[in-house]
Amino acid sequence: MLPLELQTPREVAGSLARRVRAMRLDRGWTQRETAERAGLALATYRRFERSGSISLERLIRVAVVLDAVSGFAQLFALPAARSLAELEDRSARTSRKRGRRRGPQA
Repeated sequence: MLPLELQTPREVAGSLARRVRAMRLDRGWTQRETAERAGLALATYRRFERSGSISLERLIRVAVVLDAVSGFAQLFALPAARSLAELEDRSARTSRKRGRRRGPQA
């Protein structure tokens, strides 16, 4: 299997769906049970396992019922700051000020 960095988005989604399916089967749950626990339509859950296609909110629901939601903490995590100056710079960039409204232009 290719490293994650070399996979297409479709391949990554399919791999994720296979891992979710393995977790579900490890618990002895049916697709119907998993869908009900996650508050999803059975057809939505089946489509996910078959194709990897699912909305982010629904994927999070599935992760919650499979006790895998902590994995989302690493998604898009910033690398650790190497210095106090870098940490301060990062903080300054993330706290944006509101722009001023412009009046009607003549």
